[in-house]
Amino acid sequence: MRTLILIALAGFAAQLVDGGIGMGFGVTSTTVLLLAGLGPAQASAIVHAAELGTTLVSGASHWRFGNVHWPTVVRLGVPGGIAGFLGATVLSRISTDAAAPVTGAILTAIGCNLVWRFSRGRVRRDPQAGRMHSTPFLIGLGSVGGFVDATGGGGWGPVSTSTLMAIGREQPRRIVGTVSASEFLVTLGATLGFVLGLWDEIVAHAAAVAALLVGGVIAAPIAAWLISRINPVALGGVVGTAIVVLNVPKVVDAPAWVLVALGVVGVTLTVRGTLAYRAARKEADTVEPAADEGEDDAAREGEDDAAREGASASAREYAYSPATSPMT
Repeated sequence: MRTLILIALAGFAAQLVDGGIGMGFGVTSTTVLLLAGLGPAQASAIVHAAELGTTLVSGASHWRFGNVHWPTVVRLGVPGGIAGFLGATVLSRISTDAAAPVTGAILTAIGCNLVWRFSRGRVRRDPQAGRMHSTPFLIGLGSVGGFVDATGGGGWGPVSTSTLMAIGREQPRRIVGTVSASEFLVTLGATLGFVLGLWDEIVAHAAAVAALLVGGVIAAPIAAWLISRINPVALGGVVGTAIVVLNVPKVVDAPAWVLVALGVVGVTLTVRGTLAYRAARKEADTVEPAADEGEDDAAREGEDDAAREGASASAREYAYSPATSPMT
């Protein structure tokens, strides 16, 4: 019972992270399960089985609020699901000793990506309206993201969302919503792969799957409330730093001072990103329509006010872009 409670708390914590930064449920919960003593394949199987429920709810919610571009979901999610199936099949057929460093390396890379992304404090670029991503690009991105997600226990959000955000051809909310909807296909493919290779393990850990799912469901509304009160850049940077420090020892035999140094670097970059984020928020909050200076031309005054409001909205979107969705 104590183990199930710890797993439920892992799901709770992972969903709080995911709700704060728009990604991280799989990576965070997998790291916690590995620390609890489960093997990489077992941990990834449990996480993906639980995510069948969370990703379905997430995709449906984004669709309801108009955040999903379905053609992109198909072109991104279908190859992601196929790659997830292949990744799960590979992971379930190699030994735990062989899988541990592979999984650790993938999680370390994802953690570094999170730290670097949030060290900048903002990731938004101006959307390039009307320019859609090509099908070969989405197939390639989905394949890489799906394979990483299955073999690392998570990573679909960090790989897919970060890439599409960096390119900036769509609004952040549409990117997050589309990636969230396509994640169900990836999770389904990965889970099918684990079912074929680790059916007995999944059945044996059915209670753990339920505990992780319950923890995530309970945390979802809390995360939605906290997202407006916690600095998402600070949270993302801390999570990324923790993932790196916890997984580096699985890849190399690093002495304690190396882990401490990595932690210091991660915290430093997180502070840098937090300061940049706060500066952007301060700029957004201080961009207000100037007082009436007695302009005789009413039309010109209206245009000035509209321009100021547009600048304020743009600054706010720029500042808040790292956390555009409760679940990814």
